[in-house]
Amino acid sequence: MAGTDQTKKESAPAGATPAIVLVAPQLGENVGTAARAMLNFGLTELRLVSPRDGWPNPRARSAASGADIVIDGAKLYDESTAAVADLDYVIATTARPRDMVKPIFTPETAATKLREVIAGGGKAGILFGPERTGLTNDDVVLADAVLMVPVNPAFASLNLAQAVLLIGHEWFKAADRTPAERVEYQATRPATKEELLGFFEHLEGELDRFGFLKPPEKRPSMIRNIRNLFQRAGMTEQEVRTFRGIVAALSRREPKGD
Repeated sequence: MAGTDQTKKESAPAGATPAIVLVAPQLGENVGTAARAMLNFGLTELRLVSPRDGWPNPRARSAASGADIVIDGAKLYDESTAAVADLDYVIATTARPRDMVKPIFTPETAATKLREVIAGGGKAGILFGPERTGLTNDDVVLADAVLMVPVNPAFASLNLAQAVLLIGHEWFKAADRTPAERVEYQATRPATKEELLGFFEHLEGELDRFGFLKPPEKRPSMIRNIRNLFQRAGMTEQEVRTFRGIVAALSRREPKGD
């Protein structure tokens, strides 16, 4: 997972995205790793509210590992109210229940809601609190909804970058159309039915010649079992040719007489 494809030039993603608002982050390194997590999933708008170690921060840039577009574009605010003033919809992240009546989202639901808001022309943001204490109630009250990550209740501690990464991933996944599973065929392709049938006939002919498909009344079910085995394998054209070569090589031995 580590490393970056250097052949792809860093650039801002197409389309609007939610702003990531870090309220009173304590370490420049944490801001940098959060920026790195943002760019992993196409988020580039970073807003900082009174970072403890000041801004700009060289440690943040170093920790961002090349996510300079996020670091360079970061906006600085003195108060949380100013950081969200131009937003139409805000979600606050928290690890504990608050005495407020607000919708509580999982990361997946939050991502869907954010996409709905932005697709409708609105501006949205996600509030993250300081590493040690999290958001204050005064920060949370600014939000339209609260986001709580389902984690081990005995150890619900996520660092800042982890929290940003998790939510960024859900944002990205909500619009991603990558198949859940795929096969990279490289220089080959899936075998056609014609190629598979040719292989089956070749194999079955040799199995008959060597007396394997006996007794005769069991031959149909044995053939079905063999064919099902190879059908489940999802063979490529190259694999079919390889197996035909194996059968041919083994068949050069003459069968023993009955």
